[in-house]
Amino acid sequence: MTGRANPSGMRSPRIAALAALLLLAAPLAGCSSGPAPASTTIGIGVDLPLSGADASVGTSTLDGIKLAVARANAQGVPGGFTFAVQALDDTQQGVHNPQQGASNVRTLIADDSVLAIIGPYNSNVAAAEIPITNQAGIVQISPSAVSDGLTLGKGAAMLRRANPTVNTFFRVCTTDSRQGSAAARFALDLKLKRVYIVDDNETYGLDLANVFSRDFAKLGGTVLGRDHIAPDTQDFKALLLKIKGYKPDFIFFGGTTSTGGGLLRRQMFDVGMGKVAFMGGDGIPDIAEVAKKRADGTYYTVAAPNADLLPAAKQFVAAYKAKFGSDVGPYSANAYAATEVAISAIEQAIVANGKKMPTRAQVLAKIPRSAKNEVLTPIGPISFDKNGDVRKPVISLYAIRNGRSAFIEQLNLSE
Repeated sequence: MTGRANPSGMRSPRIAALAALLLLAAPLAGCSSGPAPASTTIGIGVDLPLSGADASVGTSTLDGIKLAVARANAQGVPGGFTFAVQALDDTQQGVHNPQQGASNVRTLIADDSVLAIIGPYNSNVAAAEIPITNQAGIVQISPSAVSDGLTLGKGAAMLRRANPTVNTFFRVCTTDSRQGSAAARFALDLKLKRVYIVDDNETYGLDLANVFSRDFAKLGGTVLGRDHIAPDTQDFKALLLKIKGYKPDFIFFGGTTSTGGGLLRRQMFDVGMGKVAFMGGDGIPDIAEVAKKRADGTYYTVAAPNADLLPAAKQFVAAYKAKFGSDVGPYSANAYAATEVAISAIEQAIVANGKKMPTRAQVLAKIPRSAKNEVLTPIGPISFDKNGDVRKPVISLYAIRNGRSAFIEQLNLSE
């Protein structure tokens, strides 16, 4: 298992090996959803969709966070502190909800013991939260929110208008634009040349579909048409019959399983389109939860490397399976990495503050901004550029086969 930065010096190989072994046997100490019990407890706030249609990806993401916290506590925290997970659910009526996310981060910020927030999962939730965390000056690291406007351009500037010169939002995943572009390349590699595009008209889905459409056409693919779907739509058969008339090789969906992706794929079989491929981004890795066996033939991208392929991730994968009895989720490793970065910054701030409880500003100052102080994680070394984006992004492609995700390939992208 890869190590977080050690503010008091590098551990010896023997001690590091012992710590890894202890982790595999240790209980998930310090992982609770309640408030911090004492002044020696440091809260790691979490906002994720933990119920409803996104529950499977949200829960496996939370498990990655829990594992990182358990490891930190097992190794020992400077100053005798203990980390505790304080997790809140941003779901309302079965779907991730920006207003609930905003309420959650206000709750977390109100607890002085919370020095960093991991999450959210979804980009529209992040857009509602960033103005709040920016104003509070608290570190927020997302494992999966990929919308370009969260960190780039005028959109990002508007989100940070309370403290325009201070950036508190970071992400260990890459952007929609890179993911959409990679998806276009993957589709053509799969010999899928004719596409009909559907999106959910939300922040993430629109951005992803826009970039995919542009780059797919640039690379020689044919975009047959495009539709936006209305929220809470349950019957897509009329739309699919229209799309069927265009004879596409595949449908590309910009959105999440819970905003229509699962039902759309499922109902393709009802109109005789079961053999037509279906593709989307990292919003649909849990599509089999809704589409069941009809999810087969789905391809999706994830803004993260395949942890099983990284030598540094083998111990993480083994520890995760031992602790939770399941395979890692699409963003479990990203969440673990995001938490390691936050913990590293907090521990360095503790040491710099004379082993006393640091301020949120002191933690923010220790977030890695260059290769000189990057944190080694299961998804590789992490540091951020001036916008808060990870410097070494990776995009992976998966397929659903026999109801399970199967890794296809990945792209290592330059800065």
